[in-house]
Amino acid sequence: MKMDSELLHSPAVCLAEEEEADMSDWNLPLAFMKKRHSEKIEGSKALAQSWRMKDRMKTVSVALVLCLNVGVDPPDVVKTSPCARLECWIDPLSMSPQKALETIGANLQKQYENWQPRARYKQSLDPTVDEVKKLCTSLRRNAKEERVLFHYNGHGVPRPTVNGEIWVFNKNYTQYIPLSVYDLQTWMGSPSIFVYDCSNAGIIVKSFKQFALQREQELEVAAINPNHPLAQMPLPPSMKNCIQLAACEASELLPMNPDLPADLFTSCLTTPIKIALRWFCMQKSAKLVPGVTLDLIEKIPGRLNDRRTPLGELNWIFTAITDTIAWNVLPRDLFQKLFRQDLLVASLFRNFLLAERIMRSYNCTPVSSPRLPPTYMHAMWQAWDLAVDICLSQLPTIIEEGTAFRHSPFFAEQLTAFQVWLTMGVENRNPPEQLPIVLQVLLSQVHRLRALDLLGRFLDLGPWAVSLALSVGIFPYVLKLLQSSARELRPLLVFIWAKILAVDSSCQADLVKDNGHKYFLSVLADPYMPAEHRTMAVFILAVIVNSYTTGQEACLQGNLIAICLEQLSDPHPLLRQWVAICLGRIWQNFDSARWCGVRDSAHEKLYSLLSDPIPEVRCAAVFALGTFVGNSAERTDHSTTIDHNVAMMLAQLINDGSPVVRKELVVALSHLVVQYESNFCTVALQFMEEEKNYTVPSPANTLEPCNLTPVRDSPAIPRLRSVNSYTNIRAATTARNLNKSLQNLNLNEEGGPVAFSPGNLSTSSSASSTLGSPDNDEYILSFETIDKMRRVSSYSSLNSLIGVSFNSVYTQIWRVLLHLAADPFPEVSDLAMKVLNSIAYKATMNARPQRILDSGSLTQSAPASPTSKGAHIHQAGGSPPMPSASSSSLTNEVPKPPTRGGEQPPTRPPYTPTLGGQAPHSHQFPRTRKMFDKGPSGSEQAGDDADDPGGHKAYMNANLSTGLCDWSAKYFAQPVMKIPEEHDVESQVRKEREWRFLRNARVRKQSQRITQRGVTRLDDQIFINRNPGVPSVVKFHPFNPCIAVADKDSICFWDWEKAERLDYFYNGNPRYTRITAMEYLNGHDYSLLLTATDDGALRIWKNFADQRNPEMVTAWQGLSDMLPTTRGQPSSSAHSLARRVSICLDRSKGQGGAGMVVDWEQETGLLMTSGDVRVIRIWDTEREMKVQDIPTGADSCVTCLSCDSQRSLIAAGLGDGSVRLYDRRMGANECRVMTYREHSSWVVKAHLQKQTDGRIISVSVDGDVRFFELRSPDSVNVLQTVKGLTALDIHPQANLFACGSMNQFIAVYNSNGDVISNIKYYDGFMGQRIGAISCLAFHPYWPHLAVGSNDYYMSIYSAEKRLR
Repeated sequence: MKMDSELLHSPAVCLAEEEEADMSDWNLPLAFMKKRHSEKIEGSKALAQSWRMKDRMKTVSVALVLCLNVGVDPPDVVKTSPCARLECWIDPLSMSPQKALETIGANLQKQYENWQPRARYKQSLDPTVDEVKKLCTSLRRNAKEERVLFHYNGHGVPRPTVNGEIWVFNKNYTQYIPLSVYDLQTWMGSPSIFVYDCSNAGIIVKSFKQFALQREQELEVAAINPNHPLAQMPLPPSMKNCIQLAACEASELLPMNPDLPADLFTSCLTTPIKIALRWFCMQKSAKLVPGVTLDLIEKIPGRLNDRRTPLGELNWIFTAITDTIAWNVLPRDLFQKLFRQDLLVASLFRNFLLAERIMRSYNCTPVSSPRLPPTYMHAMWQAWDLAVDICLSQLPTIIEEGTAFRHSPFFAEQLTAFQVWLTMGVENRNPPEQLPIVLQVLLSQVHRLRALDLLGRFLDLGPWAVSLALSVGIFPYVLKLLQSSARELRPLLVFIWAKILAVDSSCQADLVKDNGHKYFLSVLADPYMPAEHRTMAVFILAVIVNSYTTGQEACLQGNLIAICLEQLSDPHPLLRQWVAICLGRIWQNFDSARWCGVRDSAHEKLYSLLSDPIPEVRCAAVFALGTFVGNSAERTDHSTTIDHNVAMMLAQLINDGSPVVRKELVVALSHLVVQYESNFCTVALQFMEEEKNYTVPSPANTLEPCNLTPVRDSPAIPRLRSVNSYTNIRAATTARNLNKSLQNLNLNEEGGPVAFSPGNLSTSSSASSTLGSPDNDEYILSFETIDKMRRVSSYSSLNSLIGVSFNSVYTQIWRVLLHLAADPFPEVSDLAMKVLNSIAYKATMNARPQRILDSGSLTQSAPASPTSKGAHIHQAGGSPPMPSASSSSLTNEVPKPPTRGGEQPPTRPPYTPTLGGQAPHSHQFPRTRKMFDKGPSGSEQAGDDADDPGGHKAYMNANLSTGLCDWSAKYFAQPVMKIPEEHDVESQVRKEREWRFLRNARVRKQSQRITQRGVTRLDDQIFINRNPGVPSVVKFHPFNPCIAVADKDSICFWDWEKAERLDYFYNGNPRYTRITAMEYLNGHDYSLLLTATDDGALRIWKNFADQRNPEMVTAWQGLSDMLPTTRGQPSSSAHSLARRVSICLDRSKGQGGAGMVVDWEQETGLLMTSGDVRVIRIWDTEREMKVQDIPTGADSCVTCLSCDSQRSLIAAGLGDGSVRLYDRRMGANECRVMTYREHSSWVVKAHLQKQTDGRIISVSVDGDVRFFELRSPDSVNVLQTVKGLTALDIHPQANLFACGSMNQFIAVYNSNGDVISNIKYYDGFMGQRIGAISCLAFHPYWPHLAVGSNDYYMSIYSAEKRLR
């Protein structure tokens, strides 16, 4: 067995040594590959559930009409001799005719009563037309809307006529009188069921349908013509709900075999077991069962309704088999109507299947309306014959010797068949035939456990299986089983109910009605229950209390809150998650539960989950605290204090690593904003006021030379790929240029971490993207305004945000929302923008309308004068904007003409939504408006509707939500027991992975051969191409021939073997930030690309460089304190100059910004980040949270990081020339284990070799390369290279390092310090001089060097061809 499990994980068993995949690849963890990264966070589409019977019915009245006229045969039937005589198992000739008639009537009633004891039975024996009319009308009157049954036995009257008449008698029994089926329809009404036991009965069925059609046509005519005689009549009922069962086709006679009863059809319908056993004995095969005679059959012991007796068991098997045949053959809706709606109808139809089987063997075809497909040849009948055989073969010994009865193996065998279907089948196939039998078996204590287990395994196949089981009718059975106290059923029932509720949550009401919630409360409170069963129990309870007040009340009384609070610290993460969701739902809009939570200090107990290692658990805790503060009941000082405490606790998650958590945080805070709307409106006005009075430096002074690079208008600009996460970026590059120049208008040096995408400017109002469409005033606070508020506010460092609340809680929460509006993950910023704008909208529209008129624009971002704005657009974009450059002109749609033509100056750029446009409506607001007034009514401003800010789709409504709970619930609807695809050795995912790992092994092996021989030259140019932007970072994919090249805000992918561009997309970072680092995550398998920008934001992308749209997997603020104001020295002119140089040249001398530097450890899933901060922050990507802050102990920025996971060491190069070594296993104060201060200037690169005795190699801007042994305080070797170094990389395998200089050349050295190559010119006849080197990087394995230079070119050099 051990060998097998090893084989499962090792694909390399049967490969040659040459090809063997490296086992380490299989053991490497994968980052950001969880469901929350790969799926949209939303619930599954609800399946329309058709299993619930909308109209359950009862047959409440039964008319038994017998026309036998015992002793007188009708004239049109010639009977054989001997002939079938028995009616209701009575020989009419054995007693006087009247007595026979009454006995037969009484017997028929008894036979029906076995199936429906509660109905009203009325017999009408040899009646006249009037008697039938009286009977039918009185039964219909009493039945009201319920069903009535009409049973007609016409054995003593002529056959039905083609005119649609059946026969009854006159008063003296001297004549047969016809009775029209049309009249019968009228008297019986609808819904009804008719049983006709007579020859040629099919004629009646046909006539009935014709009359029903005729009736509908007459009604249609009457509806058109008011003078029609029917128009005044009450509407007769529709015949659609009428069911008919007839003994034979229109041209057939009933069988006259003397061994059979005369009313064979009635016997099949009302005494199925008796007739089935007789018929079995009459077959030739019965000779195989010795000693069984017709007399013996009469003596079968037991009662029909006692399943432990032979007769009862046969009846039970018969029910199961006929139900199964019907379910497998009939269309679903017909099955529901005939077999689930009405108990008596269901019984009659089950028995009708038997009638079809028996009567067809006598050339008689029973007919039904609605018509059923033929079922008499169904394979399940063989199972019935076997069961009868097994039962009857025991009879002689049971009766004569009194031996015990052996139960039938039928149910056990059917369960085995079901089990085989479950274990052996493929995904897409017909549902298992045995499902209805599993249902029957739930009734038996013997098989119940096994049946529940198999049922659970079936439901686990997915929502389709749950729908199927519900449509069979499983629901009442599993509901009833909740009353059982058997402990062994608990895990199975909890599992089954979790599956049902995950697919159809409407069952919450049924559970509460039957007190089912108490069952799950006891399971949850049971400490001996395994965690996964408690998880399912709490999920079920979370569904019961979801937006269902009755459920909330019932569970509150059942002490749900206390039970949940006890389990908050359970080690099982899914349980913690659902306990929190359940708490959040029970007190959602339910005040008494909230106060119960307050008494148990639930909010304080939930705080511990805010730092849970699992992001989904943190999410659930935020959700629970959000609904906790989101209650709209009466406010007291106590509750306000609690709300404030919760809000300040939540604010600490502002820089959580997981966007799902931050999205939930925005929603939680939005509940608070709704609760304290007026307070937030005041804060909003204050901030808007402050922002308005703050002038932005004029764009002319702040434009940096590098921002207006000529490339942006060169004709070779490629079109940007659109990116799924920014649905709005569909714009061609011209639009992008326009956007870029517009961004310059609001540029200032103190930028903050803001997610600014061109999309912000070019959004259509339908896309819920970072900004609403600028021109229809969808958003009051433009992106820039919000950004400025963040920076203007009295203290912008976020660290002081949490802590002393010298400002009100509202101000602090407003700041948190401002920060979240600038989140690097678009969905988070979208939500936060909605919340901020809805408050800003209420504040400005409701507070002082006259101010809006005065100031014209309350929130305009005060840019430079309109003329200079226009000039910039011409200069950078190359085309003036349209007067109404609405979203559409930037999204390839047809632009709509400006609605308010004369009001805007044509030079107004399309990015400053102002309130000026709202001035025309302002006079409609009364001066004394209430804070929560809705604004003027829509009718007054219908004309201006298109631009009316009142219909704000983009603003939040009170029930903003993220879909997290519904998404989490999908877990229970999906298969839990199936082995995941990646573990299935035959799956495509697995095969692709094996292929990738073999490729990796090949790359490692082949590159190792080359590097071991030694690389003596490295100047063979194998790739050159002009990049769309100045390359600032390059990164080789470790195993693909793919290289990522980042410019300031976009990433280009090249295939360096085929020399073609694979992709180019926008990273989404704000205009005043640049990409300063990139890493491939999971490079060995499913690669993701991480980009880091100098505002501290990290973004992770997937689906790049293949034919799909790149998608953002996640993004977060890796370093929160890297606001450019804190960068390096104070913002002097010298500093800004240094920064400009460092934008063009990746690293420069002096105290410029290092941007953000990262290093990635695939083995541990840890990401080291640092830069213009005083710490090295370590993120655990598995938990998506910060795990450690290591203080650098220096007063300058960190310029490079290198880590070794084996030894838990981190080497950092700093701007002051020092190289520091940290051991992350030690405490914050003693983790710096070494400081080397030999460089005198900025360290360009510090590389920590990965071997156990690996050294540190470090290089500074001055070109001195130093080698440090980790244990000695001084360098062991020093080499001098070129001066004016801007970029450097060290080959991890080949002992080479390459230096790029601002003096336009590259030098490659070996480990002894010898120059092996000097590259100054590009290859080719007109080989021009290389530009200033902006970045370079070695391939992790091959001897390839990628070089990006300031002239936009990107080239790759390699060792000589003969080596490769």
